[in-house]
Amino acid sequence: MIKINQQVSIAEWELSESFVRASGPGGQHVNKTSSAVQLRFEAQRSPNLTRDIKARLRKLSGRRWTKDGALIITSETHRSQPLNREAAMKKLIELIAQACEKPKRRIATKPTRGSQRRRMDTKTQRGAIKANRGPVNRDD
Repeated sequence: MIKINQQVSIAEWELSESFVRASGPGGQHVNKTSSAVQLRFEAQRSPNLTRDIKARLRKLSGRRWTKDGALIITSETHRSQPLNREAAMKKLIELIAQACEKPKRRIATKPTRGSQRRRMDTKTQRGAIKANRGPVNRDD
């Protein structure tokens, strides 16, 4: 079990990882080793996440969310597999922790009377500038 916070933890069966070849520097060695890691988390099937957390996680993950409800995290920043595994796991934990935080409800406020007055004054001034535009008389 991987603990995210006090309420949420994910089981090992929900995760699967595969190793692929990383892009970027590495010399001749880069073509022989698969050091990049793709971590797949079956988020939609997870019994440990609530519906709200899953919805927020889907919104946060963007293109990393697949059609079948899995979240794919890729890490290829390091040249070694263990460091990339650690980095991918850290990314996943941070993303789920961020999805667990319930966003604050926005309280709608009315504009102040002064701001309404200033807005109308600038609109009036701009309208006056536009009203003064027109063809130039060449009679002078």
